[in-house]
Amino acid sequence: MANKTQDVVLVGFGAIGSTLFQRLQGQSALRITHVVVSPASVARVQAQLGAHAQAVDAVPPSAQLVLECASHSALVAHVLPALRRGVECAVLSVGALAQAGLPEELEAAAQAGGTQLHLLAGAIGGIDAISAARHQGIDALIYTGRKPPLGWRGTPAEDVVDLAQLTAPAVILEASAREAARLYPKNANVAATLSLAGIGLDRTQVRLVADPSVSENIHEYEVRGAFGEMRVTMRGKPLAENPKTSALTVLSALRFLHNRVAPVAV
Repeated sequence: MANKTQDVVLVGFGAIGSTLFQRLQGQSALRITHVVVSPASVARVQAQLGAHAQAVDAVPPSAQLVLECASHSALVAHVLPALRRGVECAVLSVGALAQAGLPEELEAAAQAGGTQLHLLAGAIGGIDAISAARHQGIDALIYTGRKPPLGWRGTPAEDVVDLAQLTAPAVILEASAREAARLYPKNANVAATLSLAGIGLDRTQVRLVADPSVSENIHEYEVRGAFGEMRVTMRGKPLAENPKTSALTVLSALRFLHNRVAPVAV
């Protein structure tokens, strides 16, 4: 694909999708042709897109590459059918793969369509090293997600601790990545991505912490195996358009797209 124009269909036009759209304007080698949104949102989104792209409620038959940046439900509604038709897809809602049977269904759809599904790293780094280490064997993968207490509002953490009154860090969950994704679906993408790159949803250990001493979302993980050991801490800054989303999530998608057309891909 290097030095050729890559047409892209975006699924979703929230904070991530709209930011991607803006950042890709003027890129000669990358062109967003369509944006898939709900039927009720087509007219509103079309007004935002102007003449640069077409808002639609389904992936068009002409699609070359689909990039999902919407929600877990979008994988079932749009990515699965596209894969079955042979359309290459990349997804950011990796946490959805914690749903029982969905990873196998997506893989079967890609095989049936003779295409490929890309799971993007999103807000976490080091996925390439974990995926490489898996080939020689990983013994343990432990992930800790740390947020300010109020960052856990609207989650089961409210039933565990009094978020407004915390004065010291409190562990709100210790479980497998699969259980963490079930209980905290909006916080599942990082843990799910790590586990799918490494030793799976059931063997990956997850700790979620409400910490009044921090002001950022902090991701920490440790991997041990035949390759050695790796410890990573990431303090992600939020996306200006949506403080609940890491800015690195958008940059991860941009990296993937630019690597599609770059003479040298890193």
